[in-house]
Amino acid sequence: MKKLNIMLLGGTKDSTELIKHLKANYDTNILTTTTTEYGSKLALEAGSDETIARPLLKDEIIELINNSEFDLLIDATHPFAEHITHTSVSVSKICEIAYIRFERPSLNLDEFDTSHIIYAKSFENAGEIISKEIPDGNILHFAGANTMEDVLKNVSKERFYPRVLKVPKSMEKCEKLGIEDDHIIAMKGAASLKENIDLIEKYDASVMITKESGEIGGVIEKIEAANQKDISLIMIKRPVIEELNKKDIVSNLDEFDKKLESLF
Repeated sequence: MKKLNIMLLGGTKDSTELIKHLKANYDTNILTTTTTEYGSKLALEAGSDETIARPLLKDEIIELINNSEFDLLIDATHPFAEHITHTSVSVSKICEIAYIRFERPSLNLDEFDTSHIIYAKSFENAGEIISKEIPDGNILHFAGANTMEDVLKNVSKERFYPRVLKVPKSMEKCEKLGIEDDHIIAMKGAASLKENIDLIEKYDASVMITKESGEIGGVIEKIEAANQKDISLIMIKRPVIEELNKKDIVSNLDEFDKKLESLF
């Protein structure tokens, strides 16, 4: 296989593992785009040759591809980064570039006690459910800074305790929404079962909010913590991208290697 010039839309643990895999097994030059400096730092540590540490508009991605000799566009963004996946599919068609969507598999919940899970169709809907069905106790928000505003349309910020990355962008969002410093829980990666239980007890939580983000997102530990502490876990279902061809989706490194071999 020839040397591959790759543009990788990253910012997830999946993307850093994929960068390491590519560098260990293929001759590549990788440009990784992330929305934060922290994501960029992790991508460089994983072996990415270059990074861009800010959100890119669709036209900027098109211009980058058209002005460079990229062979492949990989979307390894979060399953809930719906907008960028829509964009990446569209860009791959416009630029006629080979495309792979690397998406962590959904969690098979058949073997777990799911009695404390309440499914919501959106974050605004999660807030509605809490307002109507769980009016007492505090809310642990384990679904990122970008989703806080929708939840807070229906619940009081006095009850609301978000666990977010302690980066300027997230702190600015908390400040804009009027979330007090002592309500902000600084995070680094997914929490363990013990950490989740400790947070439930410390903040007297009656409900947690999470995304259906797969095993790598710490969902299992949240389910088990909710079960042990007898509180509700509101889980927002993963979005379905209609334009995404199932043939372009891979969920693990073996599937990725087979897809890459078929393309090149």
